[in-house]
Amino acid sequence: MLVIDSPIALLATGAITALLIVFTGIRLSKVADILADRTGLGEALAGALMLGAVTSLSGLVTSVTAASRGLPELAISNAVGGIAAQTVFLVIADLSYRRANLEHAAASLENMMQGALLIACLSLALAAMSVPDIAIFSIHPASIAIVALYLGGLPLVRGAREVPGWRPRSTIETSMDEPDPDNEERPLRPLMIEFLALAALTAGSGYFLAAAADGAVARYGVSEALLGAFATAIVTSLPELVTTLAAVRRGALALAIGGIIGGNSFDTLFIVASDIAYREGPIYADIANSQQFLMTLTILMTAILVMGLLSRQRQGPGGIGFETILLIVAYLGGAAILALL
Repeated sequence: MLVIDSPIALLATGAITALLIVFTGIRLSKVADILADRTGLGEALAGALMLGAVTSLSGLVTSVTAASRGLPELAISNAVGGIAAQTVFLVIADLSYRRANLEHAAASLENMMQGALLIACLSLALAAMSVPDIAIFSIHPASIAIVALYLGGLPLVRGAREVPGWRPRSTIETSMDEPDPDNEERPLRPLMIEFLALAALTAGSGYFLAAAADGAVARYGVSEALLGAFATAIVTSLPELVTTLAAVRRGALALAIGGIIGGNSFDTLFIVASDIAYREGPIYADIANSQQFLMTLTILMTAILVMGLLSRQRQGPGGIGFETILLIVAYLGGAAILALL
């Protein structure tokens, strides 16, 4: 098992993995945008299934590695902290898009459905913390329920695009998801090979980051909760930030938001994977109040985002919507409280 504990090695590993994550994230955004048109999935669903899932791989490997090393708080804080950080990244994306409020311009029923699915999955995990000692082969039944809910929710998200019962009213600022004819002619196989190669690089970076985090906990006694929520979570979430900003720059607004919300929904599976990797019993039994608080904060932030998508405020103070302001307040306030916990 790889151990990284010297100060120079810790800094070098963190810097190299961050650079690798940024590099792969930039390219992933472009490839996912092309695949959205080439496969006919559309930007929102491609953002959730392709971009969101792949950019989350480094975080998944980090959480699983931490759980297998007997660091349950780090595993859960990394998973849930990543969701919170990625939601805040939409604030940066909104600030970078000056034409209108991003949540107004990228209105999409699929993204709203993804937000509701995320809240449901997080609620199951939070409920499991109230009854942590139940286990089937050391795996909590809630972990099985989360997987079932996630897989069962994806067809509903896709169905919302194919047969929508609700449509956002088109305005002058609305960005329409229209396929680029040039993308539809691109060969599919080379695109998929490149996509998988970038996915492998993203996942590999997560293993080394977890090894560095383990070394920091052992050498310096750093809090697992704080390290996971504000160090590994942010670093492993860098692909979402990079791909979101790149997608906004390309005008693929639904892809940008879909990548964040869909990636966040996929990130709830980190909890399930960590529960399986943690061999000392259900992982829910060995986490502290700080993880429960972080999960509640993440549910609140997701609800704020969905309300922003539903209300579709065109432009608020400073060119941003109310949801952007509330997300900043919630995240910074939650970070301060978590530091006290």
